[in-house]
Amino acid sequence: MNDSLDTIPFIDLNRQCFEIRNEIDDAVQRTLDRGAFASNQAVARFENDFASYCGTRHCIAVNSGTSALHLALIASGVKAGDEVITTPFTFIATSWAISYVGARPVFVDVDPHTCNIDVEKVARAIGPKTRAILPVHLYGQMADMEPMRELCNIHGLALIEDAAQAHGAEYQGHRAGSYGDLGCFSFYPTKNLGAFGEAGAITTNDEKRAARLRHLRDHSQIEKYRHEELGFNYRMDELQGAILGIKLRHLDGWNIARAELANAYNRNLAKTSLTLPSESPGQKHVWHLFVIRSPQRDHLCQELAGVSIGTGLHYPIPLHLQPAYKFLGHKPGDFPVAEKLANECLSLPLYPGLKRTELDRICDVATGTPFIR
Repeated sequence: MNDSLDTIPFIDLNRQCFEIRNEIDDAVQRTLDRGAFASNQAVARFENDFASYCGTRHCIAVNSGTSALHLALIASGVKAGDEVITTPFTFIATSWAISYVGARPVFVDVDPHTCNIDVEKVARAIGPKTRAILPVHLYGQMADMEPMRELCNIHGLALIEDAAQAHGAEYQGHRAGSYGDLGCFSFYPTKNLGAFGEAGAITTNDEKRAARLRHLRDHSQIEKYRHEELGFNYRMDELQGAILGIKLRHLDGWNIARAELANAYNRNLAKTSLTLPSESPGQKHVWHLFVIRSPQRDHLCQELAGVSIGTGLHYPIPLHLQPAYKFLGHKPGDFPVAEKLANECLSLPLYPGLKRTELDRICDVATGTPFIR
């Protein structure tokens, strides 16, 4: 480690928060003054604002993105013994939710260009036990939703969006969370729209599903102390609702800043041997992560670390090779694109507040590395 160089962290949440500190302080103080801390005024206000932002009729705030996925599957009627088609190249929470309801995740490989689920392979994976398709909008770009919507309509399946990394992303003019039957969001602090802790939400246009989701998150109470089915304590904290309400006002500006940084990366690294990410036609990418690919990924990671530049790995072990899913019987080679991505993907620093001088330094190190040129 060269101590003479300033560290460029992979992510720095303080930079983003500093510029809105007064707004956050005021929102927190108002919440403290009211003395109501679980799913009260601020959460209700955020639900209305986020539903409007996504272009849906309803938003149901919950305590995490994982809980959002879990409840969305329940509300879609997915039960033990059913199958849900999803991607093996994502964070494991996507498949955890499938397992929580006793269903079986059916993995299909991903597109090598977008890293999102391969729609052609989805069609071939539909079987008699399939009840839902669960695509992930990876790294900030939506999956190819129109053909999946058509498949769901033909086969009577639920379409559930894992939009945890895609706040504000668009596909053919539709925002993430509005294209499927249900959209699931995480507001983990590192997301484009992040809370000051754990939080999540479900968006939908379905009145009946929305009503059931509101009951399920609150111990399935249809009235106080009356519980008609198994429920959960998945409510969003009022402080998180207040903070998210403030941060939502800044989301579009932050996403623009992310896109500008991504464009600068792509320009600066265009002449290297790296495989660079791109925005698909008809889409709006919100660049939750800037993920490059290289067979020399580990060496490049070491070069950057050696000059105090942080990086991330998203995701080094595909879900079908995780020990927890050994019982599914998968082996190396079953999903070759996902496995290749897992070995080559490297996430570079990208967040509101990252300085262009820092980005230039990152690119200078990468382009100066012999095996990358």
